Amino acid sequence: MRTSACRGNVDLRRPLSALLSQVLVAFTVELDNEFELRMAAAGYPGARLSWMIWSNLMRFTREDGLSVRDVARQALAPEKRIRFELGCLERWGFVELQPERGDDRSAPIATHRRTGRKLRDGWGSGRGIRSNWIVHPTHKGLEAIQIWPMLSDEIEERWKARFGDAFIARLRKSLLAVVGQLELEMPHALPSDWPEAETFPPRVTKTTANLPLPTLLSQLLLQCSIEFDRESPFSLALCANTLRVLGETPVRVAEIRRLTGSSVERTNIGWRLKPYVLVEADLTVGRGKVARLTALGLKTQKIYHQRTEEIEKRWEARFGKDEVSQLRESLLEVFTHRNTDGLALSACLLPPEGVLRAGRQSPALGRRDVGTAARQRMQDLVMQTQDFVRDPENTLPHYPLWDMNRGFGP
Repeated sequence: MRTSACRGNVDLRRPLSALLSQVLVAFTVELDNEFELRMAAAGYPGARLSWMIWSNLMRFTREDGLSVRDVARQALAPEKRIRFELGCLERWGFVELQPERGDDRSAPIATHRRTGRKLRDGWGSGRGIRSNWIVHPTHKGLEAIQIWPMLSDEIEERWKARFGDAFIARLRKSLLAVVGQLELEMPHALPSDWPEAETFPPRVTKTTANLPLPTLLSQLLLQCSIEFDRESPFSLALCANTLRVLGETPVRVAEIRRLTGSSVERTNIGWRLKPYVLVEADLTVGRGKVARLTALGLKTQKIYHQRTEEIEKRWEARFGKDEVSQLRESLLEVFTHRNTDGLALSACLLPPEGVLRAGRQSPALGRRDVGTAARQRMQDLVMQTQDFVRDPENTLPHYPLWDMNRGFGP
């Protein structure tokens, strides 16, 4: 059962899903920073392709090509989502899409509104992509394929240097103790949306010991999401972010990004949130908007806390009370471990010089020039990173919301 006390300054009441999320995001941030740095050294500055899109899509592409249908099958993902992600990768220059040999159906050609180039109608989006089209990595994509496979192990070695070999071994052991009991085949990274349980087939792969640390975190968090979403009309991703940080007292809409640790685009009060959130003009300053929870939102927030606790208790009965307790203890220790440089987790989140999170200006993905939107997103990334480094426990998101504008990163 979850304790309601604090250990030092660390809140022990966070749901297990939140702990998994925060450690996963921290690891992903360091992975993505290193990938960006190495792609820049290879001649591709600003190539911010996240570990999520590598693990769930790019690693299945190959030089001789693979059909969209086969990529989706290997990725354990619906074709609709894969087509959308392939459209993004096409626009960013990582893949090319070609009709299957013998397919004489021509795709309509249109003039690109920005560059004037003659391109397939729907180029750079999921629109019009067919199941039998062949996916090929470009030169840029092949460079990414060369860089990505080694990074998880390298970043894990850095974590061992900061936290100690013994601690990372305990963390990995506690994750494996539960992942090894999961009943579904799962992707290697948390998807960019939230599929239901029936999306995944029964597990046949029993060997999990060699899985990357972020994959173990992702699969457990995905299991939390599957169980939560199966029993709720509202998703864990929505509850753990905007609905968690709002209440009866109005909060400035512009602050939601900071409070959730997510991007501006992913915290907009869109149609999914409207039944739960009331947005009004901020009369205290005469400009801007404030948000607060409706009666339904307050009820949903309460159910979120109850249901996450129920899932953890269910896991204790299903996977073993000691196993789940050790998992929680290992994850909590990530937030308290200190070395000679201070809080070890803060060091993981500190960006190296030469990446966007450190303030380097680079064109947005798929663009040649640094535009207004790219500068604003760079500023947002810098601010988010500073928050993460200063106070990881209270600023890392309780559920990752991968942002397409960040290469499907946090």
